[in-house]
Amino acid sequence: MPRTDVRTRLATGWPVVVPVLAVVVLALTWGRHVGPVVVALVALVLAGAVLGAVQHAELIAHRLGEPYGSLLLAVAVTVIEVALIVTLMASGGAKAESLARDTVFAAVMITCNGIVGLALLAGARRFHVAHFNPEGTGAALATVVSLATLSLVLPTFTSSAQGPRFSPPQLAFAATASLLLYGLFVLTQTVRHRDFFLPVTPTGEVAPEEVHAQPPTARAA
Repeated sequence: MPRTDVRTRLATGWPVVVPVLAVVVLALTWGRHVGPVVVALVALVLAGAVLGAVQHAELIAHRLGEPYGSLLLAVAVTVIEVALIVTLMASGGAKAESLARDTVFAAVMITCNGIVGLALLAGARRFHVAHFNPEGTGAALATVVSLATLSLVLPTFTSSAQGPRFSPPQLAFAATASLLLYGLFVLTQTVRHRDFFLPVTPTGEVAPEEVHAQPPTARAA
């Protein structure tokens, strides 16, 4: 068998095999006390299953195109992250109360500083000037800043509950406001100003479809 065929099968087969393996490992270790080696194996398989899920989501997102593809990827990553956080909080007890807040803070820092910084650096090294859509970028940044301020900064200044936390009415208001804010952003991204979130050329115009990689077939997606 040619080497290219083997690489192709490995590239297309692992996102299917690894999640099935993860289910088997989960069934064998559920509710049991295992040693460090087995824990490391479970963590490795779990990481592979997460990467496989993201690979499936990316394939379908490429098929959908922008901006719905980016929205699908965001939902997929959010579901994975929330599932991991809830699992860790359920098993961690009172010591894991701040895990969700710390994880969200870390995600905001990694996205705004790490991912955006690397994207600007790579774009500047390749094109000398990084080109992006300022309208879409400004809308996304404003949404992230508003949500981060509402959920991470504002609890420090409230006095209804002890410590940097919301009281139940305040938490309900924050949750409702966050949902409305994100809903408005999604409406802007997908309906009202869809062109703000499409790739642009060095001249600032929306990039034509032919410059992108061919989307996968409906069967592959």
